[in-house]
Amino acid sequence: MPEPYYRDDQVTLYRGDMREILPALGLQADLVLTDPPYQCTSLAWDSWPEGWPAVAAQAAASMWCFGSMRMLLDRRSEFDGWKLSQDIVWEKSNGSGFTKDRFRRVHEIATHWYRGDWRDIHHDTPRTAHSGPDKSAKGSADRAAHTGTVGAHTYVDNGTRLARSVIKAGAVRYQRRHPTEKPVELLTPLIEYASPVAGLVVDPFAGSGSTLDAARMLGRRAIGIEADERYCEIAARRLAAAAPIPTP
Repeated sequence: MPEPYYRDDQVTLYRGDMREILPALGLQADLVLTDPPYQCTSLAWDSWPEGWPAVAAQAAASMWCFGSMRMLLDRRSEFDGWKLSQDIVWEKSNGSGFTKDRFRRVHEIATHWYRGDWRDIHHDTPRTAHSGPDKSAKGSADRAAHTGTVGAHTYVDNGTRLARSVIKAGAVRYQRRHPTEKPVELLTPLIEYASPVAGLVVDPFAGSGSTLDAARMLGRRAIGIEADERYCEIAARRLAAAAPIPTP
């Protein structure tokens, strides 16, 4: 078994190549949530680890994966065996990009993948408070050609709506620990959707530990793997500083 770089009651972090570490752990997780290198820059760390989606498939049947449309199209064959259920868009406050001949890129995509039967995959869509008019109504039979037939029903408005597929969250700027660090408020609904409370979340490209931090705050267990020791140290310090105090 690999030696942990950091461990507390809920979180464990390993240093190394996820293609070696993850199979050695022999675990079955509820969810993989990760932000792999897109290989869209010339930075030394931005190198796509060939074959990693197949390795992740050995550990979980559900996965949120951040990426660009270019990355997903270029690497589609590596997701063979995975089925795409949906995508969400992270709308940033400002965005990034240095090209002057394209729209300013102020978003990133997170895609949700699964294996096996959808009914066996944990999915619990978060709901948000709604302050508009009460929509409670007794409906009659309705036919919609594009969605099928809906029978007579009664709808009771509980004051909430399904969370939208566009999530607005500012990029991490103050005390940013990693060049592509994701804000915890962006990761929270993804974790809540695809893993049960007390479930196990795995991030095979843990970076500065945002996924591990968010999972722990939501009452999940988490395992992270990071190849770069610089970021292992940063993540370990972050997690140790925020670790819950054990009950006497």
